[in-house]
This record gives sequence, C-alpha cells and structure tokens, in this order.
Amino acid sequence: MKRLSGSCLLLLASFGTYGAPADKNPGVMIYGKADDGTPGWAVLTDLPAGWTQDCCTYARAIGVNAVLYQGEWTGKPERVMVLNVWTAKKPTLDADLEADRKDYLTRDHTAKVGMLAINNASISCKGYLYQGSDHFDDVVVFCDPGKASGIRLSWSMTVAANDPKRQELLSQFMQVAVNSKYLRYDDKAGNAPARGK
Repeated sequence: MKRLSGSCLLLLASFGTYGAPADKNPGVMIYGKADDGTPGWAVLTDLPAGWTQDCCTYARAIGVNAVLYQGEWTGKPERVMVLNVWTAKKPTLDADLEADRKDYLTRDHTAKVGMLAINNASISCKGYLYQGSDHFDDVVVFCDPGKASGIRLSWSMTVAANDPKRQELLSQFMQVAVNSKYLRYDDKAGNAPARGK
C-alpha cells in the first residue's frame, strides 16, 4: 500500500463546532494534498486530554501520517497512537483488514485475535485486538471513507498486556478511532476542508 504524505493542525476552536460537547479539548486535523489521482483528504478527530499530536517530526521520521503520544517522545512503539493514510487499492475494507490479520499471524502464529465493535457514525470502520505472544497487545482500526475519497486509513497502538493504564489507554484509543471523520481537502482552491459523504 502507498502511504500518502500529509500535514496536521491542532484545531484552536472547540471541537463543539462538529457536533461534540463544547467543553471537549481541541481536536486534531491531519490533511494531505491530492496525489497521483487521489483527491486531497483530511482526517479530523479528538485529541485526548494530556496527549500531543505530531505529523511533521516524529511521524515523518517513522514513516506515518501522524502520531499521538503522552509525555516526552521516547521512540518506542508502546502507548503511541499511529495514523496511516494510503491510496485504496484493495476492493474492500474487509480485504485490507484481512491482509493485516494474515500478516500479523504470519509473524506471531500463537497470537489471539479478537474483533472490535467500532461505532463510528461518520465512516465505515472495523478493527482487531491482537494479543501477542510477546505480551504486547496491538489494537488496530481500519476505516473506509468511501470510494470517492480514494483512500483508506488506520489507527493503531501497542500496549503492554500488563500495563497498569491499559484499559484507560484503550478507551482513549477508541475515542480517537470512533470520532475520526473524513473531509475532502481542496488544496488547489485554498479552501478549508469540507465534510465528505
């Protein structure tokens, strides 16, 4: 899959303008210009309290569109939410998800895999919780904003099975995944992103 490059903004206004409670923390927007026939895109989501967003330093260094993390950047994969956006090549979201599951189980034959219920009202999303034999859990959510978008996206995070904040971290991850929204981004006209369908 071809990862699309992007940039990000921390929204200064309340997230309430998008239908969420007005007392929420600012959200984060990650966007990318049109590329090789793929329209410009933007992903808008929550930024959980105490988390930092990055698209242009650490994310770029590890080859992803954005990362959300707490505290100081350590370079370790644990407790880091990762956004990847790519040109949709496979025929369905299920095909992308199945390819990911197959790849994971090829690397870890004894991992346990459980489906996640993802109730995103804006875009179609499905996910897995991988419980690895290394005692690290990987949660991944794949989303399809629709054929016209030309893209698919995923959020993922690794958490130690014995992490004392595991449940809190997974809840925050689900907050980000469930509240992700797709918007069209018309960079040629210099317009702000518009809600996708």
